[in-house]
Amino acid sequence: MSTSPDQPHIVSLVLQSKKALQHGESLCSRASSISSASAQCAIDVLALDAKVKWISNAVLEQLKLAASVAKNMETKRLEIERQAKQWDSQKSQRADALDAILESLGGQVVPRGFHETSSDTSLFGSQHSEDEEHASPNGTGVDGIDRKKTGSGNDRSGWKSLRDFVDERAIDEMLESMENDRAGLEDVLSTTADYPTTLSGHITTIRDSLPKESHVPTIESVLLAQDKASTDMAGHLESLAAHYEQMAGALRDHEAGDAFSEDDLQDMNRDTEELPAIIVELEENVSTIGRLHEQLQRAKTAAQEHISLHRAVLDDLDELGEIMTDMLQHQEQIQADCVERLSHLQAHLMTLEDLRHKYTSYQFSYNKLLIEIARRRQYCEAAENIVKGMMAQLEAMTEEEHIVRQEFNAEHGQYLPSDLCPSIEDPPTNWEIVPYGGEREDVLPDIDNDLLVEAKDRTAGSEAGLGASQSL
Repeated sequence: MSTSPDQPHIVSLVLQSKKALQHGESLCSRASSISSASAQCAIDVLALDAKVKWISNAVLEQLKLAASVAKNMETKRLEIERQAKQWDSQKSQRADALDAILESLGGQVVPRGFHETSSDTSLFGSQHSEDEEHASPNGTGVDGIDRKKTGSGNDRSGWKSLRDFVDERAIDEMLESMENDRAGLEDVLSTTADYPTTLSGHITTIRDSLPKESHVPTIESVLLAQDKASTDMAGHLESLAAHYEQMAGALRDHEAGDAFSEDDLQDMNRDTEELPAIIVELEENVSTIGRLHEQLQRAKTAAQEHISLHRAVLDDLDELGEIMTDMLQHQEQIQADCVERLSHLQAHLMTLEDLRHKYTSYQFSYNKLLIEIARRRQYCEAAENIVKGMMAQLEAMTEEEHIVRQEFNAEHGQYLPSDLCPSIEDPPTNWEIVPYGGEREDVLPDIDNDLLVEAKDRTAGSEAGLGASQSL
C-alpha cells in the first residue's frame, strides 16, 4: 500500500522521535548532574547540621553553668540579707528592752538628799542639770532648798529620776554609730544587687540569639523524592528510546520498499504526537529534582548562616565568662566585707544587751539601796534608843556614886592626910568611864591585888570597934 499524501512523512516522524530522544537524554543527564550535586550537598548539610547542634548544645551547657553561678551568687547574697534581717529583729528587740528599762528608770524618783551636785566620777557619766549648775556654794539650789537633806512631803516635782543619772548622750551616739554601720552594710550589699539580674539578662540574650531549627524536609525524604523522579525519567527515556528504535526500523523498511498500511501510519503518528507529553513529564521531573536540590542548598546556606551566628554567640559567651569572673571576684570581696560588718554589728547587739543589763542592775541596786538605807535607819534608831537608855542608867549611877563618895569622904576623909591621894575627894566624871577600845586619863592610882587583899583582911574584924572609937 502506498503512502497517503496527507500523512506525515516517515522521515519526519523519525526526526521527531530522534529529537525527542536527544532532548530526553539531555534532561536525564541534567537530572543526573543535579542528583549528584544534591548527594554532595546532602552530605554537607548533615555535617553542618551536626556542627550546629554540637555548638548549640555546648553553648546551652555553658549557659546552664552560668545560670547556676548566678543562682549561687543570689543564694549567697540572700543569706547575707537573711542574717541582716535577723540582726534587725534582734536589734529591735534589744533596743525595745533598753527603752523599756530607761522608761522604767524615768518613772522612779530619787530624793534630793540621795545625790551630789557633781557626778563626774559616776559610772554613768556627768549628769549636771540646770539647777545643779546654778547651785550655791552652801549646797542649796535656786529654789533655796537644801539638797543635802532628803525632801519630805508629797511635793516631788523637783526630784530627779533614776534616768537623770543615765548618760543618754553616749547611748544616742552608740545607736547612731549602730545605724551608720547597718547602713554601710546595706550600701555594700547594694553593689552586687543587680548581679543576678545582669547575668540572667546576658544568659537570656545569648539563648535567644541561638539559631532556630529550620523547618525543611529531611535529607532522606529529599533524596527519596529525587530517586523517584529519576526512576520516572529513566522509564520515560526508555520509552523514547524504544519509540526511536521503532521509527528507525520503520524508516529502514520504508527505504527497503515496504509499504505501510493506513493503521500503521496512524499508530506511528499517534505515538509521535505523545512525545511532547513525555518531554513535558521529563521536564517536570527535572524541575522536581531541581526544587529538591534547591531545598538542600537552602538548608546548607541556613546551616552556614547558623555557623556564622554561632561565632558571634561564642564571642558573647566569652564576654559573659569575663563578666562572671569579675563579678565572682567582686562578690567574694563583698562577702568577706559583709561577714566582718555583721560581726561588728553583733558586737553592737552585745553592747545593747550590756547596757540593758547595766541599767537593770542599776535599778535593782537602787531599790536595794532604799531597802539598805531603811535598814540602817532602823539600826540607828535602835542604837540611839540603847544609848539613851544607857545614858539614863549612867546618870543614875553617877548620882548614886556621888552620894557614896560624899558618905566616904564624910566618914573617912577627916582621918586621911590631905596629901595622901588628893583626888579621892573628886566627884564622879566621865573620864573614869572607859569604853571598849578607848583610852582613859588615869585619875585614880592602880592597886595591886595583894595590897587589896591585905586591906580587906585588916578591915574585916576591926570595923565594929573602930566605929565605936570614932563615935567618941
